[in-house]
Amino acid sequence: MRYGMVIDLKRCSGCKTCSVVCKVANNIPNNIIWNRVLTEGGNAPDTAGGTWDNPEMQHWPVACQHCENPACTKVCPVGATWKDEQTGIVRQDYDKCIGCRMCVAACPYTGVRSFNWEEPAYYADFALGDADAAKHEKHTVEKCIFCTQRVARGEQPACVADCIGRARHFGDLDDPNSEVSRLLASREYTQLHTEFGTKPSVYYLV
Repeated sequence: MRYGMVIDLKRCSGCKTCSVVCKVANNIPNNIIWNRVLTEGGNAPDTAGGTWDNPEMQHWPVACQHCENPACTKVCPVGATWKDEQTGIVRQDYDKCIGCRMCVAACPYTGVRSFNWEEPAYYADFALGDADAAKHEKHTVEKCIFCTQRVARGEQPACVADCIGRARHFGDLDDPNSEVSRLLASREYTQLHTEFGTKPSVYYLV
């Protein structure tokens, strides 16, 4: 089994619901975002490029790519970032993490990992989201984990379940009959930075 995600760029409106529900479901600390939505166009979010009579804008949801050949796991000296061979999900072990940030330096996908410089703080004075979400810790690296706590219960990651435009799809890439495999067989797609040989498990339908 190799879990992966397929994102339909034609259906993504850049609403950032995925960013919000990800943050809530995983009780992510202040000033940290696992799931960003970038804009191809202007230099600021939701800013069009092109010309006044022919504007262009494309939204790109970006998080950990859960690579089949992850660069991050090769450089972690303590095995804190590791690939689950049963699911293909690249995970984080906060108890093992020593905060060296070698994984951040090795990852070719800029901005998908965050570092807790201080004791995690939250806008609410109580935990949000899933009761079994991982507890965040000071001086550790964190990132998207495909909501492993939800997947273990047979549920979809929060960003997939709550995507307003139904742009996100999640499933087993090794199963030719899965929804994600059928989508990839029927549409043109692209991946991010394939030149690095990491073989990302996130695909973008174009």
